[in-house]
Amino acid sequence: MVREAAENRRSIVGRGAAGNPKNRFERIEAEPDPLDPREEPRPETIYLRDHSRSIIARNDSPDIGFDASINPYRGCSHGCVYCFARPTHEYLGFSAGLDFESKVLVKEEAPELLRGQLSSPRWKPKVLSMSGVTDPYQPVEKKLGLTRRCLEVLAEFRNPVAIVTKNHLVTRDVDLLSELAGHGAAMVAISLTTLDDDLRRVMEPRTSRPVRRLAAIERLAGAGIPVGVMTAPVIPGLTDHELPSLLSAAAEAGATFAAYVPVRLPGAVRPIFEDWLERHFPDRKEKVLNRIRSMRDGRLNDASFGSRMKGEGIFAQHIGRLFEMGCRRAGIENDRSPKLSTAAFRRADEGQPTLFD
Repeated sequence: MVREAAENRRSIVGRGAAGNPKNRFERIEAEPDPLDPREEPRPETIYLRDHSRSIIARNDSPDIGFDASINPYRGCSHGCVYCFARPTHEYLGFSAGLDFESKVLVKEEAPELLRGQLSSPRWKPKVLSMSGVTDPYQPVEKKLGLTRRCLEVLAEFRNPVAIVTKNHLVTRDVDLLSELAGHGAAMVAISLTTLDDDLRRVMEPRTSRPVRRLAAIERLAGAGIPVGVMTAPVIPGLTDHELPSLLSAAAEAGATFAAYVPVRLPGAVRPIFEDWLERHFPDRKEKVLNRIRSMRDGRLNDASFGSRMKGEGIFAQHIGRLFEMGCRRAGIENDRSPKLSTAAFRRADEGQPTLFD
């Protein structure tokens, strides 16, 4: 059960963070006046144009399962308090706190940029992750349709795509995903962290409810689209006990593969998460933090390749065993997502007659 401190006025309905921690790159910061009610942070979400001139981002991390991704949005109004991507907003001059979830940058030209890059002879077809950082189906996608338009481009080129999302909105694009899946070129992983909607409401305030995410799995599976579940992040002392029931519910809905990652708290995420625990789970705060430290060599975060995605120590081993047991009981593949194919990739001009034909 969620135990919110009713007297704590800093909790903001619909937001994961309660304020804006200092941007590590900025020398000046503004402190709100705690005695002035007009300065209570109740931000509306605003959307800003992103003028990026390319859309495919690359990474060379040895413990991430993709090396190219598409991110139509920067920042995410889902407001997940634990989101590892929050510090990326600091590179834009914003805070990793409320700014990350209320100042969202929109890459309006993403579909056109994607078409241009896929059309280039320099592009060697490979699986594109959507999104590698923020959710491609966050609420504004329903209005803007940037993710759908990118999927239209991917379907045109038959370039494989792997999607991770917390939003039922992904089912809107079943037609395009089915088309790609027919070429072995699409898969979706639904992120499912808890079945407790009260917990979801304060931990991931603007995401789809657990029942809706399970419904998304069922809809995608029914359409023949390979679909799995990402039980990530697992928070020891708070959500780890749910792993077997999460996997069972996902498998019953039609998920065929699963993966997990223990909670990661890089940079500014750490104080945001600590503050959130104090506001919503003061009685569990030290238990949760101590278990995270036990998995991260005494720290709240470990950025080392190899260990950052699984953790180390007795609690990391416990989570790993619980996950493996849950997968076996649910009859679901453990960390074995379908291998996507680039065999059907085509460019718009391929197959067209030339002057010499």
